[in-house]
Amino acid sequence: MTRFAGRLATALNALALTLVLPAISFAQGAPDAIPTIPAIGSSDLPRDLSPWGMFLSADPLVKGVLIGLAFASVVTWTVWLAKTIELMAASARARRACARLASARHLAEAAQSLVKTGGAGREFVKAAVTELQLSDDGMDREGVKERLALRLQRIEANHGRIMMRGTGVLATIGATAPFVGLFGTVWGIMNSFIGISKSQTTNLAVVAPGIAEALLATAIGLVAAIPAVVIYNVFSRQIASYRALLADASAEVLRLVGRDLDRAAAPQPASRRGITLSAAE
Repeated sequence: MTRFAGRLATALNALALTLVLPAISFAQGAPDAIPTIPAIGSSDLPRDLSPWGMFLSADPLVKGVLIGLAFASVVTWTVWLAKTIELMAASARARRACARLASARHLAEAAQSLVKTGGAGREFVKAAVTELQLSDDGMDREGVKERLALRLQRIEANHGRIMMRGTGVLATIGATAPFVGLFGTVWGIMNSFIGISKSQTTNLAVVAPGIAEALLATAIGLVAAIPAVVIYNVFSRQIASYRALLADASAEVLRLVGRDLDRAAAPQPASRRGITLSAAE
């Protein structure tokens, strides 16, 4: 009986060791087996995500893109200011010239009223005087009008081209700035993925700066492109209105020349001839 009890105790001890030892070994190896996720502290995150801070921490290529887009934005507003002043002054001169040409009865009177003014109105009158001086008295009046119309058309086209100068820059900026900003966006995202690959982690401190640079490049591209497109469309309408004023002034000059030619070709009234003969006697 005593021998049986001893064998039973030995068996129970062996069973206990069999159950306890694996648990102890598992507990000892648990810290190495279970992966731990590193905590992200406030010191690991980017400290300054303001536009200036993102610019300073950006990749050199992204910095170049941002500087180029900022320069394009400055050019846009500079062209807007200069062209607005130029258009306002030219349109005011054209309106005054139209008013003076409409109130004049002779080409000489129109030339006298515009002698101290500049702009296209004065050039129209000078072209008319020049054409009349180069044309002989016996020439066909319609031929004189056609040649003068060609002169006036060239002057009108030249002033239209002068007024369009600078607007091509706006069209270029409006068309290319979004794609330049998109290039900066792509480059920033590429840097983010490269950082993830090198660090073997998706830590926000690795991902955030590149994404922020990408979004900043996109934003600056839109800031440069949208005003350029809007200003270009506004200038297109204003320049079309200015050309309409030039066309009105050109028509007034043609009307004065036609009136003078008809007046010169008209026969002298009998009453005026009688007055002239009586005065001569």
